[in-house]
Formats: sequence, C-alpha cells, structure tokens
Amino acid sequence: MGLLRSEFMKYGTLVLPVQEAKRIVGKIGKETNMQFEDDNARDMRRPYRKHIQRIDEMERIIRFLVQEIGSIEGCEITKNKVDEFLAADELYSLDAVEGDLQSLYQNFLKFKENNSSLVNERNQAVEEAQVLAMAKSMLGAASASSAAEESFESSSKKPLVAGDELGARLGHLAGVVAKVDETRFARTVWRASRGNTFVSFSPIEKPVKDPKTGLEVEKSVFVIYFQGQAGQMYQKVSKVCAAFGVNMYGWPADATTAGARYAHLQKLVQEKEAALEGYQYFMRTEAKDLLAPSSQNPQGNSKIEEWRLFCIKEKSIYNIMNLCSGDMALRVNVWYPASDEKSIFELLQKLNAGSQQGAFLALDRSSGAAKSTPPTYIRTNEYTEGWQDVIDTYGIPKYQEANPGLLTVVTFPFIFGMMYGDVGHGTLLFLAGCYLCQNAESFRMTQPALFTARYMVLSLGIFAVFAGFMYNDFFSVGLQIFESRFKDMGNGQWEPTYDVKNTGGPGPYPFGLDWAWVGASNELLFVNSMKMKLSVLFGVLQMTVGIFLRWSNAFYEKNMTDFICECVPMLIFMICFFGWMDWMILYKWVHPIDNPPSIINSLICMAMGQEDKFPLWDGSVELAKTLMMWTVAAVPVMLLPKPFVLLYQHNQEQKKKGDHQLMQDEEVAVSGGHGHGHGEEFEFGEIFIHQIIETIEFVLGTVSHTASYLRIWALSLAHQQLSLVFFQKTITMGLEMPFPTNGIVIYFMFAAWFGITLAVLLGMDVLECFLHTLRLHWVEFQSKFYKAEGIKFAPYSIKKLIMPTGDE
Repeated sequence: MGLLRSEFMKYGTLVLPVQEAKRIVGKIGKETNMQFEDDNARDMRRPYRKHIQRIDEMERIIRFLVQEIGSIEGCEITKNKVDEFLAADELYSLDAVEGDLQSLYQNFLKFKENNSSLVNERNQAVEEAQVLAMAKSMLGAASASSAAEESFESSSKKPLVAGDELGARLGHLAGVVAKVDETRFARTVWRASRGNTFVSFSPIEKPVKDPKTGLEVEKSVFVIYFQGQAGQMYQKVSKVCAAFGVNMYGWPADATTAGARYAHLQKLVQEKEAALEGYQYFMRTEAKDLLAPSSQNPQGNSKIEEWRLFCIKEKSIYNIMNLCSGDMALRVNVWYPASDEKSIFELLQKLNAGSQQGAFLALDRSSGAAKSTPPTYIRTNEYTEGWQDVIDTYGIPKYQEANPGLLTVVTFPFIFGMMYGDVGHGTLLFLAGCYLCQNAESFRMTQPALFTARYMVLSLGIFAVFAGFMYNDFFSVGLQIFESRFKDMGNGQWEPTYDVKNTGGPGPYPFGLDWAWVGASNELLFVNSMKMKLSVLFGVLQMTVGIFLRWSNAFYEKNMTDFICECVPMLIFMICFFGWMDWMILYKWVHPIDNPPSIINSLICMAMGQEDKFPLWDGSVELAKTLMMWTVAAVPVMLLPKPFVLLYQHNQEQKKKGDHQLMQDEEVAVSGGHGHGHGEEFEFGEIFIHQIIETIEFVLGTVSHTASYLRIWALSLAHQQLSLVFFQKTITMGLEMPFPTNGIVIYFMFAAWFGITLAVLLGMDVLECFLHTLRLHWVEFQSKFYKAEGIKFAPYSIKKLIMPTGDE
C-alpha cells in the first residue's frame, strides 16, 4: 500500500514434507517474503538441534582458520560477493564441507603444535647461546690475564681472584629473564639473600618470539654470584628464579667448553630456523588454497568465506525447521504480504514439480489469525529506506496505522534546510551526498550505514541550498542575483523602490531575501523576526497535518468515537487558536498597516478576554472572541464524552454476550473449572483518568510544541552568526591587510577558515541540526497521531543474514 500504510498481511499454515523441507525452506528464504512463527515455543521442542551443533562446531573451526590465516603477511580473504554465493550455494554439501574443515583443522592443529615445539626449542637454543656468549667473554677475559708480561692496562683488568679460585669459592646461577622484569628480579634476589649476591645482566640483541602468544619479547641474560657452590643460599636463589619463571641454563667450566657448546647451538638454531621456514611454507600453501575461489564457484569469494556463508545459510534453515511441528509432515504458521501470495503459490508449485509429496500453503480463515498480531510491513526503496529507519528507531507503526515516513521524506530535509540554510555549506553537504551516491557500491558491503544514508545526505544538502537562496546567505555573504529593491540615499539610509503599500506598484525582490539587508544595522532585527514567524508557521502547519493523519486513522479503523470525541475537537483547538495566530502573521505580511498591532498582545487579549485596542481590521476582535469560545469548548469535548461512550458500548456488548457467557460458565462449573471471566476487565476509572491525561497532554503539549518549533529560528540564527564570525575573523582580516602582506596571509587565512568550516559547520552543526529536526518529528509531529505499537515484519531472508552489518 506504499508508505502511508503498511501492506495487508495474510496468515496461513505452511505444510512441508520432511524429506524436502530443507530444500523448500532454502528456496523460500531466497525468493519470497515470509515470516515464520514458533509452533514449538510452548514445549521448546527443537528436533534439529544436533544439526545446529554440528554447524556451530564448523563455524568455530572457520574462525580458527581465519585467525591463523590472518597471522600470515600478505593474505587477504575475498569477501562481500553475496550474489555470486547465492547463485552457487546449492553446489555445497554440509557433509563435504564438514569433512574438509575437520581435515584442515587436524592438520593445522598438528602443524601448529609442532611449530610451537620448534619455536620453543629454537628459543631455548638462542637463549642458551647468549648465556654461553656471556660466559665466554667473562671466562676468556680471566684466562687471557695469565700472560707473563702484561701492560698496565691489562693488569688493571686482571681479576683479584683467578678463574679456578673463583669457581671454587663462588656459586653461580645463569639464565634468561624478560627485560621488563630485570629490576624486580634483581631487587627480589637482593632481598632474599640479604644483599649477599651479585646479579649481572646482559641484554639479548634480538627479541625472542613467545610460542604461546606469538608476540616478540625482549629478554636479558643474567648471572647470579653468591658464596658457596651449594647450601641454603643456593636454594633461596633457586626459589626466586622459579617464582619468576625464568629459563635456567648451565654455566660452563671454562672458555673452551663454552666455545664448543656455543658453536653447536648456533648450528642447532639454523636447523630449527629451517624447520620453521618449512612450517611457514606449509601455512602459505594452505592459505593460498583457502584464499582462492572454490572450484564450484570460480567467480565467488575465497573458499573459506564461501564456507562461512554456507554455514550461516544452513544454520538459518535448520533454525526455521526447528520452529515447525509434526513428524511425517512439518507444519508452521506464517505471515506474508497479500500482494506476494501469487508468487508464493507459483514458487511452491515449481518446487513440487516431480515430487510425490509436495509443500502447500493453507490459508487460515478461522480465528487463528486473531490470536497473533499482524506484523507491520512497509515496502521501501533505496531512497525511502533511510527515512523509514528514522521512523522505526522511534517505534514500529501499528498494523495499518498511518506511517509518518510518507511525509518525513520531505518534511525532514525541509526543516533541516530551514535550520542549516546556507548556499555554500549546503553545496558542500550536497557534494558529500553526491560522492556517497557515486561510490555507493563500494560502501554497500564495507559501510552499510553510509550506503543507506547516502540519499539522506543528498536531500539534506539540496534543501539546505534551497533555504540558503531563500535567506540569501552564501558563507555569510549576500548574493546579488537580482537587482535590489532598495536605493542607497546616502548616510546609510536606504529607501524601498517597490510598492510597500501593496497598491499595485512594483513588486518586492523576486526570490528570497533582498541582498540589501546583508550588513544593515537592523539586519538581525528584521531577519530574526522573519525566521521566527516562519518557524511558527511551518510548525503549526506540520502539527495540523499530524491531526489530519489522526483523522485518517479514525476513518480507516471506522472508529467514530475517536473521530468525534478526539479528532474533531483537536482540530478545532488547533485551528481556532494557533491557526488564528498564523493567519494574523500572514495578514500583517500582505496588508501593510500604519500602526501594526503586536501579535503577542492580541493573543493575550484573546485568551484573557480583554479588549484589544489595536485590531487588525474592523471585526477582527469579535472573530477572535468567537474563535476563543470554540477553543475553550473543544477541551471538555475531548475530556468527557469518550469514557461514557466506551462505557455504554461495553455495557451493550456485555448484554449481548450475557446469555452465551452464562451457558459457558455453567459448563465450566460442571467440568470443575475455575474460570474468572473472558477478556480484559473494563475499568471505567482507569479509562477516565487516561482520557484526562490525554486531554491535558494535548492542550499543554500543543502550546509547548508550538514554542518548540522556535528552535528552527534559533539554530538558523546560530548557524548564520557562526558563519559570519568565522568569515570576518579569517578571510576578511586577511583582505584588510596592506599589500603585499594580504596576498600571502590570505592563503593561510583561507586554510584556517576552511578547516573551521569543516570541523564546526559541516561537522558539529550538521549533527546538531539533524538531532533537533529529529526531535521535532519524533515529539512535536508524531505525538499527534502516532502510537508506534506495531511489530516489525521479519521475513526469513538468507541474503539479509549473510550481508555484512558493518560490525565485522
């Protein structure tokens, strides 16, 4: 039915043969709009949970493989080819994909475990080699000091105790500790030994890769000296080393032993490096196969991505089948648009071709549909989808309720333009929208939110440019598009050249605001008055349209009680007071008056019953009094009749049901039942209080909502003044500088002006105007008619399930 009302929905029962259920559900999810209900919600029967558990395990393996592939440099998974996958998804088999994944998983686990062992062994060899290198340098220095003749420099480096004597008197422990733990480790050793140890550190040049985390860790070699080869001190130091989890290595007896062991370790490191290269080669080979398109779908995604999408699709199908009841034939209740009924029957007929047991859709003509609330389905296109999302964020329209999205498509960008009106800034926003539309396909999969909002940004820019021409504002500079209707008389005095008395002479400025007002001493006074009145005019107009949409709901639902007791008095209240205010604004604009009255004073006199000494025309005061009488009379009509009408209707219904209900109660009593009524209990007090609240909310809300529309004027004023200040403090200051300074400074001033414009006026101010426009629609406009109590139609769609959401 378009955007005004949701699609007419039908309720039925889909019957599927068990053998063909999976295939048929998959086709329905690809080619139709059908929402499934859970027929097993009461007993929580889930016959296909084992299949879902299998797929959960497959998805876990895929996540593991994706993580491993991501650790390899230069490997990128081809994604986002949804249509290509859907065209060839039937070529995949659950058992085949599961077998391939299990085989790959076992191979990856085995090689990963071997790789972890190799990395650990390589790290131990590297660390021990560094310990030996440190020992070699220390022990070599001790043996070199035994020369017969030595210089002062060499004798000054000679140890006080010879190497063999040192080994006999001192104990030592060597190992490798993380560099970040050096200070804590040394302090702990010193405290545990009460200062009777000496710790020496030597950093390892290259970081060591942690086999568990895969991160590179900087480490240092340490040697701890203490008195005695063994004993209590040795045990204390060993416990400290064990507490820190450091790797301990033996300390060689002399430099020769250290050198031989060091050479052996260097060779061992090379062997381990070669083995690790082999592992990397295997990983690259397997990754290359997984990153390439599958042989079943050469134009599709990477094989690993195809498997991931296949798992999502299969899991969704089994989830739908879990909603079905029955054993020999599966049955499930469904909702679907009435306009799609023909295509659904044609699809089922096509799927049943060549099959002895076919699926069929049985329409529900009983009261079954009344037990389930029809979902709301509003058809949208790429342009209206974003605006409908704005409405749905507030609340889903009730089934067949008037949808605000129909008018929001136009009113939202229009009111935004009134707030943001500037030709220059609007053009930049329009160009941003054009860029998003031009590159829409690149954003479809990577940034779905930008893809959906592209036409919204474009519309906001178009209406901002339109309002900018109306305000004659281009980056705070007036545009001299037409000849001004004011003449400069000198001394700052300007006289109008058009017929200000509206007697048939020359007309005013053809379009928008006359550029002569820009920079005038009374510019703010005039422009603020104009924008303030425009805000109120369009605010009352939009709220009145909201009341008319309330009329349409009452007519559509054939609810004459709401129409007579709410819709009519609401419209009378709105038109007789606020419509009269708008009429006075328009009358003053088109009928020049020598001493024009104040509209606010006239409204105060109208509301308080005082005499208005400055009427708009002869007889306007009497008309205002009459309208005020209608305004006051509308309030009790909104308040009193409806609760009593509902009470009368309830009593009539109870009277009709009396005999039938009495018979049912007797049957329940005979069968030993304990029923306590049928349906909700009618509480007149609650209904009356609710109507009081509704009336007060409308009366006071209409006053406050009218004032709330003044935010249009306030934000337009803020935008214009910010633009003016930024322009004057940057570009204008640069132009006013003497030559040739101004020619150089203007470049820097322009950069500063453009940067501030992008950050403040195209960033913060766009968001601010958008949020205030959103509030005017959600609160001021939609509160007049919109209940938002619906349930959104959620059809089973495989394409929507596998489409990227932007969170991946």
